[in-house]
This record gives sequence, structure tokens and C-alpha cells, in this order.
Amino acid sequence: MRLILSISSDIGTAIALNWLDSNESVTGTFRNWSANCEILRSRGAQLIQCDLGDANSFTEAVKEICELEPWEVLLLAPGDQNPIGLFDTVNFDVWENSIKVNFLKPIEFAHGVLHKRSTSSSNMPTVIMFAGGGTNSATSHYSAYTISKIASVKMMELLDYEIVDCKFSIIGPGWVESKIHDATVIAGHLAGDNFEKTLKMRAEKLMSPVENVITACNWVIDQPKKVVGGRNFSAVYDNFSSKELEAKLIEDFNFFKLRRSGNGIYER
Repeated sequence: MRLILSISSDIGTAIALNWLDSNESVTGTFRNWSANCEILRSRGAQLIQCDLGDANSFTEAVKEICELEPWEVLLLAPGDQNPIGLFDTVNFDVWENSIKVNFLKPIEFAHGVLHKRSTSSSNMPTVIMFAGGGTNSATSHYSAYTISKIASVKMMELLDYEIVDCKFSIIGPGWVESKIHDATVIAGHLAGDNFEKTLKMRAEKLMSPVENVITACNWVIDQPKKVVGGRNFSAVYDNFSSKELEAKLIEDFNFFKLRRSGNGIYER
């Protein structure tokens, strides 16, 4: 079984449909019933209601999932850019809740279902999260979302090191057309330069195709732990058909991980 937290998100739905096309058994969670849920149900996906902001809903969803067959792939796909604005102007309660939705609750979900990972498949179980902007720069006006994504990058490396029979990776999807960008449009100029950039990218159809994300996820699933474990990939920029990339990943333990290395050392 392949399991998706927030399967009803636009990216989650696209990946689920790809897996269903390949005759995979797919189960996923949704917060509110939507058109995506209708499509997924019609295609045979098993859907479980789970509101990350409701403790009872969350607990019941984890319990129900743990009564199902073991999973081979776990995709953690929640995402919320709010609150958007400069840190000292946003409501801190909303800021804190964003950390919960984007990082803490997905990790708690993984914590609750990790013991249900498959041990019978020839392919090692895989956990995938999504990264975001800010890993390599300071992304202004999105501090909660950015910090959550950076924490996710490091958490995937930590879990990959601790849990030897499961591989953990994170993928930056790029600017994919999805509902998540509606928050920027609604925020307007509170989003800084990203407001005009988002409008331009949508109007001129410059968003990255979701097929890139699907390719990245499927590549990670098919690769051994020594190649993808604990690493941060880009669905936009990485060439997943490159044998040179695979060789570099095997050769350099620190490659595609969150490091200071490469910035130099100021010697005493």
C-alpha cells in the first residue's frame, strides 16, 4: 500500500493518480471533502478523514490506518504558506500553527504509522516529504513555512540515520500550479515580491509541471538507501536519469544534505 497524508492536495492527488494508473493500492487522508476526493474515490483510492488541527480527528485517522495493511511508501504532503508577512507583523498564534501543520503534525503522523511499514517487500519502505523555498536563501515574508521546510530537510536526514530499514528523502517540487499559491494571491502585497511573481507565473503559465514531482518521487522510491537516504532533491533541477548523479550521491555522503560545508573555514 502507498499512503499519502493530504492526498486531496493538488500535488498529492496527481501523484496518487499516477500510482493508481500503475495498479498500486493507494490510501490517503483529506481534511475536507473536495472535487479531488471525488476523482480519487472514483479511481479506487481509499480515503480517510483527517484534520491536522483536530486532535480527535488526527488520532482516529492514525488508528484507522494502523488497522490496514502495511505500507511501502509514505508521502507527507500537507502545506500551508500562511501567515504571510514580515515576522514582526504576523499573529504569532497563526505562525505557531503553521509550524504544526507544515512540520510537527506530519512528523507526528509518521511517528504514529512507522511501525506499520512493510517488511516483506523487496524494495525498502520509503518516506518522502516536500521541501520549499528558503533552504539556500532567506525567503522573506514566509518565515513559518520556510522554517518548517528547513526543519523537514534535517528531520529526513536524522530519521534516515536512525532507522536503518527505511529510507527517508525530501523533494523540492518547485513552483507547481496548486491551491497553495492562493494564499499568496490573497495576501497581496503582504507577500512582498512573491505577489507579483505569482501573478506573472500563473498568467504566463510558467509554473513547473507536476509531472516533474511525480518523476522525482518514483525515482526516489526505486533507488537504494545509499543513493537517496537523508537527501534533499529538486524536482526542477536534478537529472534523475543521470548515472553521474547516482555515482556522486554514493561517493559523497554529504551531497544533497543540509550542510555548512563548502562555505569555507575562518581559521584561528
